[in-house]
Amino acid sequence: MEISKAELSSAAAAGAQSASPNEPQEVMGAEALVKSLQAEGVQYIWGYPGGAVLYIYDAFYKQDTIQHVLVRHEQAAVHAADGFARATGEVGVALVTSGPGLTNAVTGIATAYMDSIPMVIISGQVPTAAIGQDAFQECDTVGITRPIVKHNFLVKDPRDIAVTIKKAFHIARTGRPGPVVVDIPKDVSFKKVTWNGYPQTVEMRSYNPVKKGHGGQIRKALQLLLTAKRPYIYTGGGVLLGNATEELRTLVDMLGYPVTNTLMGLGATPASDPKFLGMLGMHGTWEANNAMQHCDVLLAVGARFDDRVIGNVKHFAQNERKIIHIDIDPSSISKRVKVDVPIVGDVKDVLGELIAMLRESAQRPDADALGAWWNTIGDWRARDCMKYDRGNQDVIKPQYVVETLCAMTRDVDTYITSDVGQHQMWAAQYYKFEQPRRWINSGGLGTMGVGIPYAMGIKLARPESEVFCITGEGSVQMNIQELSTCLQYNTPIKICSLNNRYLGMVRQWQQIEYSGRYSHSYMDALPDFVKLAEAYGHVGMLIEHPRDVEPALREARKLKDRTVFMDFRTDPTENVFPMVQAGKGITEMLLGSEDL
Repeated sequence: MEISKAELSSAAAAGAQSASPNEPQEVMGAEALVKSLQAEGVQYIWGYPGGAVLYIYDAFYKQDTIQHVLVRHEQAAVHAADGFARATGEVGVALVTSGPGLTNAVTGIATAYMDSIPMVIISGQVPTAAIGQDAFQECDTVGITRPIVKHNFLVKDPRDIAVTIKKAFHIARTGRPGPVVVDIPKDVSFKKVTWNGYPQTVEMRSYNPVKKGHGGQIRKALQLLLTAKRPYIYTGGGVLLGNATEELRTLVDMLGYPVTNTLMGLGATPASDPKFLGMLGMHGTWEANNAMQHCDVLLAVGARFDDRVIGNVKHFAQNERKIIHIDIDPSSISKRVKVDVPIVGDVKDVLGELIAMLRESAQRPDADALGAWWNTIGDWRARDCMKYDRGNQDVIKPQYVVETLCAMTRDVDTYITSDVGQHQMWAAQYYKFEQPRRWINSGGLGTMGVGIPYAMGIKLARPESEVFCITGEGSVQMNIQELSTCLQYNTPIKICSLNNRYLGMVRQWQQIEYSGRYSHSYMDALPDFVKLAEAYGHVGMLIEHPRDVEPALREARKLKDRTVFMDFRTDPTENVFPMVQAGKGITEMLLGSEDL
């Protein structure tokens, strides 16, 4: 009888948990680490070996329940684990060596930190006696990562490994999620320790995140919502991270209020829902931004009023409105915008209580006022701010590629990753996300190079789903070596490169803000991406005409077991609109080239 990987993992976890004090085992610190990861149910770990972690790699060699994925660069290891975590909601795990292994991972750690992604990054360290001696491949991991992690640990005693891993996973996945670094010196991974089983529970006096929202505050919020004349619901990535999509959709349907999602929150509300006004912010829709500015009661859920969403804070504050803010992290509330009803708690729990109170209440929204508000929104919608030259048959419009892909995959379980730049915004604007955790991109840090690692991490977790990476010729080259990893580990992803031969977003800003002085934004030494993809063992396609876009995507999708790199030669003059310039208010938008 064949045993599945999941069954093996479950059996290993049970074994790691069940060892009792009456059955002590002498194991190396590295083996204790692997047993701890097995007890946490870890199935995949992305990493790259080096001297300080060789005992850990030896311990991985002796087990077969956790699959290690050998990336080609440590940054990609963390990004791949990050993509896995974003798509599944589980804790992503990465393993890097000391010194440059850790410093290469820093961008990936910071990316996860900015977007509140649950991760555990294990790093090797020089032997404890050598710490501070400028030893070979030594760096101050704790000091370097302190500003970009939720917490970090330096393990100095092998007896602390199991409890430290337990704490790391607990911190990473609870409260406002985030990355946790565990730094393990080489001698700690080598020394023997008595294994008495993995801790069942963990207690940390200094860490007790609030889950339940204050009942009185929730009642105040409901009263404000029900008396609103121009209500608006604004949601961010916290709704997805808190698995509160169903509660949000239920509340929106019960109230009948307009709703918007941030870049990180797309998919929380179905794009096909008429109550959804689209994404808001710097490249949001005219209707979403105007509703944000002119509402009288705003319910903010798992969002943080960042600069890309509300633009100029003083401009946003010109209009008086009551703000309700629900967030798991008290430090996010009133950080940039003063709110009237703060509610600290798990968004799923708080929305659940809000729904229960609404069901019990006899009061309902003012239908006449709400109807007038929807009429105003209808006028904003009528401007069709997302129009572009769809009739152009001479050059591929990047928006058309995304729209075509969306139409083809509408009824298929599809994940879209992106890098950062114009292509990211076009993907967010023109791919209509119906489900949560299907849109995987770097929001807070805006990291180029995440697209391929994200995609291969997701494909490993969701092998039956279609996984597309929408990228640009600039971003894709930052981690293009991971095409080798895709081949080795059989993660057949589809890459759509919207190749306009420019660092597009840089060029756009240079055109608008710097009088067309295109300083170092032109990519004039690009590789032949078709040959490059073939050199890595994959399929390459060059698409130069609009008529070939749909056939190319159809052909790529047929090649289910192959990674396909589609090099779409797109219009180099196309800009992302709508657009809010830096320092402007969210309603001071450029809707097209005619506004320049």
